[in-house]
Amino acid sequence: MSDETRKKRPSPVKVVIATAAITLALAGGAAYLLGFLGPHEMRAVTVTESDGKGGTVEKTLYTCGMHPWILLEEPGDCPICGMKLQPKKDDGGAGAGAPAAKAERKVLYWKAPMNPTEIYDRPGKSAMGMDLVPVYEDEVQGGVEVKIDPVTQQNMGIRTVRAEVAPLVRTIRTYGHITYDETRTAEVSPKISGWIEKLYVDFTGQMVKKGQPLFEIYSPELVTAQEEYLVAVRSLSRMAGGSADDLLASARRRLEYWDVPDDEIRQVERTGQVRKTLTIRSPFTGVVTHKNAVEGVFVKGGTTIYKVADLSRVWVEAHIYEYELPWVQEGQPARMRLPYQPGKAFVGKVAYVYPYLQRKTRDVVVRLEFDNPDLELKPDMYADVWLDSEPRGEGLVIPSEAVIRSGERDLVIVSRGGGKFAPRQVQLGLVLDGGRVQVLSGLAPGDVVVTSGQFLIDSESKLKEAVQKMLEAKRAKSEGGGDKADDGFLDDL
Repeated sequence: MSDETRKKRPSPVKVVIATAAITLALAGGAAYLLGFLGPHEMRAVTVTESDGKGGTVEKTLYTCGMHPWILLEEPGDCPICGMKLQPKKDDGGAGAGAPAAKAERKVLYWKAPMNPTEIYDRPGKSAMGMDLVPVYEDEVQGGVEVKIDPVTQQNMGIRTVRAEVAPLVRTIRTYGHITYDETRTAEVSPKISGWIEKLYVDFTGQMVKKGQPLFEIYSPELVTAQEEYLVAVRSLSRMAGGSADDLLASARRRLEYWDVPDDEIRQVERTGQVRKTLTIRSPFTGVVTHKNAVEGVFVKGGTTIYKVADLSRVWVEAHIYEYELPWVQEGQPARMRLPYQPGKAFVGKVAYVYPYLQRKTRDVVVRLEFDNPDLELKPDMYADVWLDSEPRGEGLVIPSEAVIRSGERDLVIVSRGGGKFAPRQVQLGLVLDGGRVQVLSGLAPGDVVVTSGQFLIDSESKLKEAVQKMLEAKRAKSEGGGDKADDGFLDDL
């Protein structure tokens, strides 16, 4: 070994001194952190809760040495590793000379034990008379807290709003199409076969009134039935007895079954002459929507000749989504506007909600009823529909834009004052008007949530949480192989 190499290497005395100094420093730091050194002693962490009678009760928190985030109010075993829980220690966190302080969990709000949507800002009794349960901040924490200075907040465009209790109201806007009222439509089809001799209504779309003649039909069967009826009438005039009465009643009943009007039967009886044709009349006032009649054509009994629809009242089939079903019920008011009549609104009501979904569109059809005295509403027209629902009580609401939806959970960013922000998991309820949404749990009235820039804060929180996990893993690894790490450090010396 050359003289220059010997001069560069540290002397054995220096190596021993450096090793002793490092060992003492590491031991002192570990002792200080573990509570063996320092001006104050470690104390068990306690929390203060309401006893439901106006007083408070202190409870000791228990934790696991391998999983420090486990906090329970009763002793037992760790739910993760099975180790026995120990009382959580706290050094006060105030530095040298500071008295040991009790770590208290911050209560965000109070909720009913049987109804998580029943939220209060102070302890007391629920609507069912049960003691309210506190919800702590660490129970709803959704990530790591981050701190942002005011200048950065302004550059990020962060906007906030307070969660407030408001009426739960929603107006559903959708589309629909006008159709016929099925209870006011009829098909005209003769019960006898024959030939159409004369048409009184000869085109589709013609307006008809109730009792108005539609067409005349000649049927040999009908002529025979009239002749039999006249024979029965003449027989009754010549002789008296039960058989003649039965024969007349049977012949008359046959004509009635073929829908021959009473006035025509009386006319045959009065004149003593058989009518060649039977006049078929409209069952009610409406519009002819289908015509299958031509003069001189032969039709069989049961063939549909006309379809008549009464358009003084029409149906509108509106389409809504599944999540909007809680807001729709029979009898609630509905409004409608037509493209060809801008500015005019038609008022109707919900008549029926179909109990199944459309297979292709995956929506529910709601049937609305609208009066149509001037026939302005024409079948197969498209219309814009609004369904006005009744308020469903009150609830805690926030803007929908404040919610970060990941698919597995819903988060909001809560401002805790002093430039501090923290993610918090929430449970959402009904979708409301004005771009708002109901919050069932996770927030309390008065909490400030971020409505703009929350994605950047959420990303920063996740990054900070990932860094902390990496540091914890590295620290655990270094503690497991600490001697080898020290040797390498000493070799560098």
